[in-house]
Amino acid sequence: MTTRRNFLKHSALGFAALAAARNISAQANAAVNQEVFQPLRISVLSYSFHGLVNAGMMDIFHFCETCKYRYGLDAADLWSGMFSSTDDEFINKVHYALETRQLVVPNIAVDGAHIMPAGDDNPAKLRELQDRYMQIARRLGVGFIRFDAGPYMLNGRKLEEGCTNGEFDFIVKRYRELAQFAYDHGFRVGAENHWGPARCWTFMEKLIHAVDHPGFGISMHFGGWFGTAGENLAAEHAAAKYVAHTHIPWNCCEDADLPNRLSVLRDAGYTGYYSVEQHTGRNEYNLVQAQLGKVKAVLTNWNNERREELYPQKTRDPNVPW
Repeated sequence: MTTRRNFLKHSALGFAALAAARNISAQANAAVNQEVFQPLRISVLSYSFHGLVNAGMMDIFHFCETCKYRYGLDAADLWSGMFSSTDDEFINKVHYALETRQLVVPNIAVDGAHIMPAGDDNPAKLRELQDRYMQIARRLGVGFIRFDAGPYMLNGRKLEEGCTNGEFDFIVKRYRELAQFAYDHGFRVGAENHWGPARCWTFMEKLIHAVDHPGFGISMHFGGWFGTAGENLAAEHAAAKYVAHTHIPWNCCEDADLPNRLSVLRDAGYTGYYSVEQHTGRNEYNLVQAQLGKVKAVLTNWNNERREELYPQKTRDPNVPW
């Protein structure tokens, strides 16, 4: 006789067996997917939302939500302009926001903490800010932190003139100190080619070799090298093996040659995140979405082991109207 108790007993056993089968199947699929697919190492620099930040419509916590739930990312690429405070209480809140959303931090781009003082800069305050952000990078488990090399181009000095020998020695010494701390704590520190003499590949290459430390790298801002379009491409090739992080602006995402430009990094053994950066300060949610889509298409193509052109040229059939 079937009673309610027997029915529930058998139902429970059946459900347990079905759940176990589903679990085994899920584990098997997960194992297959781990072999075939790699996570897309893509992120967006929070500077991309500086328009919303300036309007009081976004903060660092909202940015974490945006990365995780609007764009489905596993990373939050941070800009110092979103740190409303650098005290421990605030940084602990940021850490909690990242941890609860399971977001890694590939990079912190720090403005206003350049290495070489110039003009009215207070050298002690610059150094203090650098040291504080190094501690923040350690706390948040950051992969790379960027401080601009400097100096500002003062008194009519041309960008390509670089800096004096004394200035260069100062920059090298300070980067070495920072690189040692970074290396000891599992991350890297360096410059970016978007400001000052670091936009010149000759200067950046000289700096890389002079610092000569495993804790030092560069953030490559695509299209940010000083010179012509051809000189930019040549610099991207030369710099690829030293790159610890990237920033990919709108015009590069729109470039039909984007797959080839990104593949230069891939083929050089780059293992970092491909981070997009939006500069307009307008319509930021949608423009960032478009940039992420462009880069995601390239990375997904690689995941599928297709190393040929992302947009292969096809011979048009005159009998087909489209």
